[in-house]
Amino acid sequence: MNRTFNTLALVTVLSTTALSVNAKDNQWEKEASDAWIDGKAEATLLFNTQLNSFDINTDVDKGVVTLTGKVNHDVDKKLAQELVIGIDGVKEVENRLTVLPDSKNKSEKDDGQIESDFVDAKIATVIKTRLLFDTDISGTSIDVDVEGQNVTLTGEVESEAEKQLAITIAKNADDVENVEDNLRVVKQS
Repeated sequence: MNRTFNTLALVTVLSTTALSVNAKDNQWEKEASDAWIDGKAEATLLFNTQLNSFDINTDVDKGVVTLTGKVNHDVDKKLAQELVIGIDGVKEVENRLTVLPDSKNKSEKDDGQIESDFVDAKIATVIKTRLLFDTDISGTSIDVDVEGQNVTLTGEVESEAEKQLAITIAKNADDVENVEDNLRVVKQS
């Protein structure tokens, strides 16, 4: 009887410990996922040349990204949200960015031009991010310029295969009309 009681007590302690460890693992996984999303969001905003990412802060809680800080234009606010919502694992974006007064710039551009600039900036960021995170490409050596949904890739790559992969990545991005290839293959010695 005493042996059965001891065995039962041991099983109870081990089960409770396993559940506690499992709950801690789940919490750790959620925190790690949020940290990964936060890092990816920061990098995505940093690589976008249209935005001053140093004025944008990101906080992530359970897959919900909160953007705070200041931007110069409404289009920048919208662009930041669109870039972050496209990241794997992001469930929602709470956009709390403040738009600074910019009446001079608003009068210079019409709504169509602002929308075109937004699409071009989004295309450039998506392509540059994909190039940087692809382990088969030296994305830091490739410049991505977009104007009127036409992409120009400039820079150096190590092989013809890397060049074709970079072009394919650019062509597969949403809203791209054309890709101009100005990449040079440079053999590494």
